[in-house]
Amino acid sequence: MSESGPTMTGMSSEPATQPITQPAAGAPRPTPATAAPALATAEQVAWFREAFDHITDNIGKAVLGKRHVIRLTLTCLVSEGHLLIEDFPGTGKTMLARGLANSLSGTHARIQFTPDLLPSDITGVTVYDQGHNRFEFHPGPVFHQLVLADEINRASPKTQAALLEVMEEGQVTVDGVAHGVPRPFMVIATQNPIEQAGTYRLPEAQLDRFLMKTSVGYPDAEATEELLMSSGIRDRAAQLAPVADSAIVQEMSQIADRVYVDRALISYVRELAEASRELPHVRLGLSARGCLALIRVAKAWAAADGRTHVVPQDVATLAAPVLCHRLILDAEAAFRGVTVDDVIAQLMSAVPAPLDRA
Repeated sequence: MSESGPTMTGMSSEPATQPITQPAAGAPRPTPATAAPALATAEQVAWFREAFDHITDNIGKAVLGKRHVIRLTLTCLVSEGHLLIEDFPGTGKTMLARGLANSLSGTHARIQFTPDLLPSDITGVTVYDQGHNRFEFHPGPVFHQLVLADEINRASPKTQAALLEVMEEGQVTVDGVAHGVPRPFMVIATQNPIEQAGTYRLPEAQLDRFLMKTSVGYPDAEATEELLMSSGIRDRAAQLAPVADSAIVQEMSQIADRVYVDRALISYVRELAEASRELPHVRLGLSARGCLALIRVAKAWAAADGRTHVVPQDVATLAAPVLCHRLILDAEAAFRGVTVDDVIAQLMSAVPAPLDRA
């Protein structure tokens, strides 16, 4: 690789936990927001792919046999979005979140949501300091770069709503004063789909704040046997060492933002949104925010595959995790046994994808 190109260490001869290096000083850098952004170069995307795979491999030591889910999680992070994981107990939801947190050198916190959890327990509270005769703000656990909201549907709607502002605007307002959260910032929320007693379903407005929704699923036979063979390891995530820092993640986000998207793919996403609103059994189709989410993650996914442009397959691959929590079905769908996955499959087959000319 040339001297001016992006570089990365620790991909071959170095240990697997070797930290990723940022692009070299002479490499092309993202342009300021005030200027027209230049497209990502092949060298920048190559560095992005190496960094992405390096972090993915590190998390894969804690979450066995789930590379696709790990890639989705990391795509959500570099797209500056939030992730909702819904799955059965014991499938590794928390392990995935902790694996990502321990692979990065930034700050992270875990919040166990319970019915008696208060909004101030998340955002923080203003306390009067009698010694200095003034009020001081004591930040809550949301003021970390990676926040794990465990079993989010067990908290009251008022407490759930405490996350709305920070997930959308990156700040928390307490007593009329706005407090910004560190960057990068990501919320990974988990919920259990089988125990609904004593839970509060997330409203559609808050579901839409999550960039993607996915599940971990049970491991395959090989991963299960490997897990059982190493049963002496109690906490795999705790053994992970950081391989990237906040600057690396922000650099990756800026490169992903400048991946090229052809106008034909923009029209394709628009047509998907319009068609979703006309499908049978769909009460609420894809919104403009959902369209933006699909484009953002497709750009990051393309960069992770080493491409400087998005192809239709990127949109098709990411359609389910981006759309599954945004398409609201009517009551008749449940009566007829129609699922969101069925509707998404129908949608993707109904709208023809543009030809990839690359």
